[in-house]
Amino acid sequence: MIFKNIQDDIRAFQERDPAAKGLLAIIFTYPGFHAVVWHRLAHWLWGHKLFFVARLISNFARWVTLIEIHPGAQIGRRLVIDHGGGVVIGETAVVGDDVTIYHQVTLGGVAPSVDADSQRGQKRHPTVADGVIIGCGAAILGPITVGRQSRVGANAVVTKDVPPGVTAVGNPAQVVLPKDKERAKAFQAYGTPTDGQDPVMQTIENLRSQLNVLMNRVAELEDHEKAAEGDKEDSEPTRGMRPKAAAGDK
Repeated sequence: MIFKNIQDDIRAFQERDPAAKGLLAIIFTYPGFHAVVWHRLAHWLWGHKLFFVARLISNFARWVTLIEIHPGAQIGRRLVIDHGGGVVIGETAVVGDDVTIYHQVTLGGVAPSVDADSQRGQKRHPTVADGVIIGCGAAILGPITVGRQSRVGANAVVTKDVPPGVTAVGNPAQVVLPKDKERAKAFQAYGTPTDGQDPVMQTIENLRSQLNVLMNRVAELEDHEKAAEGDKEDSEPTRGMRPKAAAGDK
């Protein structure tokens, strides 16, 4: 099973990295591929209760590749870690099939370091569903879920669930919807759309629209108030004027 997964990993690098020049280049020169291979071995040992040996292998892999994957993390098929330096994947993280991760990505926990005994065996790290792309420098923190086929843009900080099929960018991460829905389904390097709306500008435009509605409403109320005052003045007699005497009164 391990060797079948490794073969799938090699093909995934060929499909998603245009710089890959051949099988030998991937096998011997790609630290992301090396990290995944070492992790599959370490995870097998971890599952067979050989914790110390598994940690030795994962530490060796970190030293060689600059990629840290805890042997307890569950990694799906065809994972691509592109460039890879600085990637950290925590113990209870779950990564689905066909996921792409770029350098400096953290799949971390947010539980405090105190009272560690109460946290053992608890889900502390994110779950990344199938087909997700995570851009460089992104941090996905806590026991949250990143939905299937979603994108996490470069340097995004995600602390809440991300729905399937959307893109999350910024700090804190905000969901943006690409203009071209069909294009959004295609592979997106670094998980960062080039045609998506800026969530900050979108918020400003929404506030501006609401302000215009309120200003128009205030203007309408002022017009009604002026009209009401005019009607009141017309209905009252003018002050200081005596009413005319009736005919025949002396």
